[in-house]
Amino acid sequence: MNGRDAALRVLIACRVNGAWSEAALKELHMDRREAALASRLCYGVQQNRLLLDYWIDGFARGKLQPVVRDILRLALYQLQFLDKIPASAAVHEAVEQTKRFANPAAARTVNGILRSVLRAGALPMPQDAALRYSHPEPLAALLRAQYGAQTAQRLMQSNNEITPTVLQVNTLKTDTETLKNMLSQAGAEVSTHPWLPDCLEVRATGSLERLDAFAQGLFYVQDTAARLSVLAARPQAGMHVLDCCAAPGGKSFAAAIAMGNTGSLLSCDIHPHKLPLIEKGAQRLGITVLRTCLHDAAQPQPEWDGHFDLVLADVPCSGLGVIRKKPDIRYKTPDASLPRLQERILRRQAQYVRAGGVLLYSTCTVLRRENEDVAEAFLRACPDFEPETVQFPAGSGIPDAAMTTLLPCDHGTDGFFIAKFRRKP
Repeated sequence: MNGRDAALRVLIACRVNGAWSEAALKELHMDRREAALASRLCYGVQQNRLLLDYWIDGFARGKLQPVVRDILRLALYQLQFLDKIPASAAVHEAVEQTKRFANPAAARTVNGILRSVLRAGALPMPQDAALRYSHPEPLAALLRAQYGAQTAQRLMQSNNEITPTVLQVNTLKTDTETLKNMLSQAGAEVSTHPWLPDCLEVRATGSLERLDAFAQGLFYVQDTAARLSVLAARPQAGMHVLDCCAAPGGKSFAAAIAMGNTGSLLSCDIHPHKLPLIEKGAQRLGITVLRTCLHDAAQPQPEWDGHFDLVLADVPCSGLGVIRKKPDIRYKTPDASLPRLQERILRRQAQYVRAGGVLLYSTCTVLRRENEDVAEAFLRACPDFEPETVQFPAGSGIPDAAMTTLLPCDHGTDGFFIAKFRRKP
């Protein structure tokens, strides 16, 4: 399957079945080059879907079949955002796709629209930021209400930016400089993170899993924000640690490495198919203190009461902080019941923290109702816990605080919330 057809099939699956781009792409079998093209096209269309429709509607006469609109979105994205694909190739492939996926009459319509686009030259950019950066108005209104129009616009803009892949160095096996040199020799564009220790940023790597350094367990992929949440918790050698919503395992791995692979680490998740993935990752990294457990974080486990020095609660959330990596999220309606679940999980996990121990609450969203509101409600309900100020790395520009919301436009990280609580002795 070629990359353009694969991207079209994924867009159709997202529209018809509510599929997620990332999962749908993984189900298609292509060589590396076509897979990279399919991914670029699919994510690019999802990032700019509303803007592409705005342009399409300026040229189309009458109603378009949904699949024809999908094809036009793909072609217009190539014409407007990619400079290495010849315009003639983008138009030709769109017309051929229309013949196969729609009908010959629609192919004439697609050809006419795209030829008109080419004659028009530079297309007008809408003044409305939500439309320009393809954020549905209900989501844009949420962001404006919380952050104000200016910050909301910067946040929406940052959600459409392409970011480097962030690698965390496995210091159980190597050091930053050695890994950096190894990745450079493998052809990756790699740089040391400007302020986070033992962290690298890479570009132009292709598939990370093909690298010898990956097979040897010298690194794992984890955004700076998620790594900061573990640093905030300060896991120490010999601790008993619980990660209650652990999949895909990055925070568990970070904690185990910070602990020097000593003590004990229990990584739980509600989905049984995710536990082997955590175990496989730990084995690759040489982590031996980790064991997994199938568990619903909202349900009681009385034998754990007061047992753990540190509990990590990275809870289910709306995911609005990772739109730049998962553009589909912007088109999903946030579940208004999530804060109730988050608070229930947080209060349940608090029972497992020993006196003097730490409970770390985190989400990958930027909504106050899932972040500060939940944390403050927890403190009111659990007076035996108190907030504890987190000291963030020098050079990060992040003020020390017990509760912190990170924004891509301000901190260069995923959107993320971190709150640290300590149980009173």
